[in-house]
Amino acid sequence: MNKIEIENTLKDYHWMINSIKIMRQSLESAGEGLTAQYGIESTMPKAQGQTSDPVHREVVRRGRHWKKVKGYEEKIKVIQERVHLITNERETEVLHWILEGKSYRWIATHMGLSHSHIRRIKESIVDQISQHVPNVPDVTNYGCGKSAC
Repeated sequence: MNKIEIENTLKDYHWMINSIKIMRQSLESAGEGLTAQYGIESTMPKAQGQTSDPVHREVVRRGRHWKKVKGYEEKIKVIQERVHLITNERETEVLHWILEGKSYRWIATHMGLSHSHIRRIKESIVDQISQHVPNVPDVTNYGCGKSAC
């Protein structure tokens, strides 16, 4: 996970938590009206390229849904396991409101700081979290290898 992914996860954290909760609730029910066709309907020609079994299609759909839930959970886990690394009071407050889904402008108004100052605090939070996440490339080099930068 790189710094941009960490930043996006911070920004998307609130709706991911809500989506996980809603998706889990919807996946707990067995589904309604998923019986296969019987009688003359079962012998009629079907569309090519996909199965006509509604139960199978529901299983495939739910499988994709579970993969999405697991992906959200993994991203959220990275943040949750590293929240304790943020010890500065201002940074902790900004992090709390970002995770609650508040905009930078709202946070700035709430804390009496400028919008740009909130962005700098957020960048500091991302830097601190990224230092403790494995496989975070250093993007400050901007690809300056053998060329004269």
